[in-house]
Amino acid sequence: MAQSRPVTIALDGYGAEQGFDVLAEGARRAAADGIGVRVFGPERSLGLQGVEGIEVIPTTEWIGNEDDAVQSVRERKEASVVRAARDVADGNAAAMVSLGSTGATMAAATFGLRRLKGVQRPALAVRLPSPVKPVLFLDVGANVEVRPQHLVQFGFLGAAFAAAVLEIRQPKVGLLTVGEEAGKGRPEIVEAHRILAEAPGIDFAGNIEGGDLPEAKVDVVVTDGFTGNVALKVMEGAARTLAGAISDLAHKNLLAAAGGLLLKPALGGLRHEFDPDTTGGAILLGLRAVTIVGHGSSGPDGVANAVRLAARSVKVDAVGRTAALLREGHAGRAALADEAGGGPAGEGGGDLSGEAAGTRAGDAA
Repeated sequence: MAQSRPVTIALDGYGAEQGFDVLAEGARRAAADGIGVRVFGPERSLGLQGVEGIEVIPTTEWIGNEDDAVQSVRERKEASVVRAARDVADGNAAAMVSLGSTGATMAAATFGLRRLKGVQRPALAVRLPSPVKPVLFLDVGANVEVRPQHLVQFGFLGAAFAAAVLEIRQPKVGLLTVGEEAGKGRPEIVEAHRILAEAPGIDFAGNIEGGDLPEAKVDVVVTDGFTGNVALKVMEGAARTLAGAISDLAHKNLLAAAGGLLLKPALGGLRHEFDPDTTGGAILLGLRAVTIVGHGSSGPDGVANAVRLAARSVKVDAVGRTAALLREGHAGRAALADEAGGGPAGEGGGDLSGEAAGTRAGDAA
């Protein structure tokens, strides 16, 4: 039987807060799994020369969190994240990964890879761990300000990805707001609820509240990037704090220590599930190629898992299958603009007009 060709991933060599050594070690671990890695960064600092499965493409220009994402991507053609996106567009790599600025990654990917036909805004999606079942949560930082039709399309994007890639049959979609009633929330939430409730091709479960997230009442949760990013980081921080607090209590006396030993495996599992290194990062849905936004604070495992997530998404044809389900659900740009009372809409492309605020402020993952 012929072996399948290895997947090659373009990796932004900048953005790892713990330094080039951590990023390089993560690239080595991913390459050891048979994934091809093309790293765009400083050759000498990375020290990856001669490592099997890894190619370093030298560049010393990069875009930081403090830079204007859209303007910098347009002007700095040799920046690492821009070159990584171009590498995918040129067919040298199948997907891209960046641990740097979320805004710059979104802008570079949108300009370089372009949106799927009919998609208005790409959205960052991440799987939330839950004692019940994993939940796909989007947007978690790509779009700070949204209109009703953006939220509606996030619902279709999330449902399509959950069905195609996560293999969830008829995923239920919920809209995150301040109350279960249809009229609760900001005007864009109320309008999105109306459209989703009437839309064919999606199993809309209605509104959910923040307390419903850990209980996994739905399979896909939709919100704007500001709310999503805050909620995600609150859950991550709460999990770490709770695990730490119980660990401290377990050392207070012998009885507590005995109980702590019994709880240790469960607490370790909880901490592991909420550790950003475990998931590897968030996937930017709605583009014509896979883009993974990793945590800047990632260790070597986080870097490796981000590359693995990109490779796995390519192997299961996440983009193609999501696009097909979007078409089947008639969730295109023009249809949603009509539903929301908008004007004519063009095809999916690389223009980010009207999205600069979201990309600049969306340094989230």
